Order: sequence, then structure tokens, then C-alpha cells
Amino acid sequence: MEKRNPTTDELMTRRFGHDNLIALATTAGEIPQVRAVNAYYENGSFYSITHALSGKMAQLRDNPNAAICGDWFTAHGIGENLGWIRDPENEDLADKLRTVFAEWYDNGHTNEEDRNTIILRIRLTDGILFHHGTRYEIDFTE
Repeated sequence: MEKRNPTTDELMTRRFGHDNLIALATTAGEIPQVRAVNAYYENGSFYSITHALSGKMAQLRDNPNAAICGDWFTAHGIGENLGWIRDPENEDLADKLRTVFAEWYDNGHTNEEDRNTIILRIRLTDGILFHHGTRYEIDFTE
């Protein structure tokens, strides 16, 4: 397994540095749970907007280990609640996510007035990326 490098960073950013639909897997006790989420990749993490009281967030509170899959990429990571989207410390990231998710963001699904509207970060630990016949086994830990 190799550490992130300029080649894998460029491939990940090109493939996932915009609005993507990925599969996010968590566990409820011993039972795997999976759902599709809109996500954006940047610097070793995927970001999504969700509700703090959702099933996935309850599952990540009990066990922060997660797995993702999408577009010839699979990975493990740690789910982190970064807090209310309007928290001042989230301002720059929230502005970026509003732009990335602009196609659907204001369709009534996202309520920024609700303090339970949060940013979910999946901090990647390891993953496998396929690109034009090459398999990259990536260690995302720093």
C-alpha cells in the first residue's frame, strides 16, 4: 500500500472533486447498512450534508467506522460530525459545499436553519482506486 501522492491526489480530485453519488456503509449492531449519499472529495476526505438525527449519524456515533464505494473506488474511513453547517468554523467548507451541491441544494431538502443540518466528514484511512488498468492501493493516513 502506498501513501497518497501527487498522482493519486490528482486522480481522486478529478474523479470525486465535485458532486458525486457514493455508497456509504455503516453498521447497526452487527448488521451492515448502506445508502447512497451526495459527496464531495477533498484532501483525503469525503464531505456530505446530512441531518444529525438520521440513522447513519446514529450508527456512526455508535461505531465511527465506515466504508464507501463509487466509480471504481472503494475505501474505509472514519465518520465525523463537523457540526451545524452554519457554525462559524464551518463557514469556508459550507460555502464550498453549497457551490458543489448547487444543483439540488436549495430544492427544499436542506434546511440550514435547523441546527441538526450538519456536515459529515468521512476521513479516509485506506482505499483502492482503479484507473485505466492500474490499481492504486492508497494509505490515506498522515
